[in-house]
Amino acid sequence: MTIDPLPCVSRVCVVARNTAREALRQRLFQFIGLLGILLICGIQGLRGLNFGTSELKFIADFGFGAIAFFGSMLAIVATSQLFFSEIEHRTVLTLLARPIHRAEFVAGKFLGSLALSACFCALLTGLLMAVLWFRETALMRTTADAFDHGRAVDYVAVLGAGFAQWLKLAILTALTSFVASYARTQLFTTAAGFAILAVCHLQFMVQASAHSAAPVYLRSAVTALSVLFPNFQLFDFSESIAAGDGIAWFAIGRLTIFTAGYAIFTCSLAGIAFRRREF
Repeated sequence: MTIDPLPCVSRVCVVARNTAREALRQRLFQFIGLLGILLICGIQGLRGLNFGTSELKFIADFGFGAIAFFGSMLAIVATSQLFFSEIEHRTVLTLLARPIHRAEFVAGKFLGSLALSACFCALLTGLLMAVLWFRETALMRTTADAFDHGRAVDYVAVLGAGFAQWLKLAILTALTSFVASYARTQLFTTAAGFAILAVCHLQFMVQASAHSAAPVYLRSAVTALSVLFPNFQLFDFSESIAAGDGIAWFAIGRLTIFTAGYAIFTCSLAGIAFRRREF
């Protein structure tokens, strides 16, 4: 006997839609989104200083730094808050009493949080593109010699870099969902999420130091760590964009495939862990 997957997909979509709707109403998203918007718009305060094309590099680095910082904060805190709000208010019992499996509940929560991160990245990336466009236009009027070959910023590449930031947040959301599936408190989940974020960002430094002069067992441990936790530096394309080198779309494609597989695997483990959880 075969099982029709459509009802399963529809149930996951219902949970994801309700999660995204609840997340957009939360003051956390509004506060972090507003703070990110203010920071990116605040770069316009530098228009009195004439750095030439190097100013565009600073704007791109600062903008993507704001997206990475506030996006990571939003992904961790919002995912844990949305997950545990159902448990604390005991609404999870009502949901699971209906024909909704626990794995579907976890998948829906993940997709809802992922949609929240997508809205955040799309909003701030679009705003960063607008700031770069207007500032570059002003610089082209005042320092025309520096733009003999046309515009220095590849705005399609900026869009791709924003998409790469969203891929990074997808992995962080999946790992936070996995911790939330077995953790007992929201505080532990949030702290674990920030610890994972630090490990993923500092992994390249550990790898460089371990492979330079380290024993075999330490190099093996670092290799295993790199398999469990991705290197988030691979998702940062701000340097190449600011230098005018464009973006490696093949690398974006590989990161997309890797992120999809990693998120599916991690959410599957979260579904298994949540199935064994007692309320």
